[in-house]
Amino acid sequence: MTSDLFASDSSFEQLPLEGAEVLLLQQLALPRPASLLLSELIRDTPWRSEHITVWGKKHLQPRLVAWYGDEGRNYTYSGISMNPLPWTTTLLELRALVESTCDERFNSVLLNYYRDGRDSMGFHSDDEPELGPRPTIASLSLGESRIFAFKHKQRSDAPTVNIELASGSLLLMKGDTQRNWKHGIAKSSRPLGPRVNLTFRRIQATNPRGHRANAA
Repeated sequence: MTSDLFASDSSFEQLPLEGAEVLLLQQLALPRPASLLLSELIRDTPWRSEHITVWGKKHLQPRLVAWYGDEGRNYTYSGISMNPLPWTTTLLELRALVESTCDERFNSVLLNYYRDGRDSMGFHSDDEPELGPRPTIASLSLGESRIFAFKHKQRSDAPTVNIELASGSLLLMKGDTQRNWKHGIAKSSRPLGPRVNLTFRRIQATNPRGHRANAA
């Protein structure tokens, strides 16, 4: 257990991933019931359906997304370029809670909306240049539980590590996690309800010439 590393009294569990720093808090003390937050985010978020580029081919992303953040914190991944929407009161409230819980600072958040078991996320690493070489990402889950899988990027003999992310759980990925591991969420044949996942990040700002500057 690594609760002594954090400013709050919350208890994080270190997950057994070699060459990674991944910690899981089973239940974050949310400001309102998770069901109310889920309904609010589904209703009020301007969700986007994007085409992503994978191995040179375009595919419709199997979930809906939205990108919020400080001004200038643009994000590009899999051929998608996203400009940040301004923070909402609810997202600022959740950001402050997540920051105080894991003693980190974030300037942006990617929201993923999994409408049912048919929505998924392919294996990938969050290793885009604007995230920096050893990014810290805090992932808050609301709604239906889903299996979050880790697969080692270099060792084919390493077993896949499956983690169930329940509503209200907070997963923290930091250090060399993105360098050594991929993660994803598979489709499910079981009938599943909706899930919204909020991944808080720290993005470097883009200056007027289009170059990355250190995040303030």
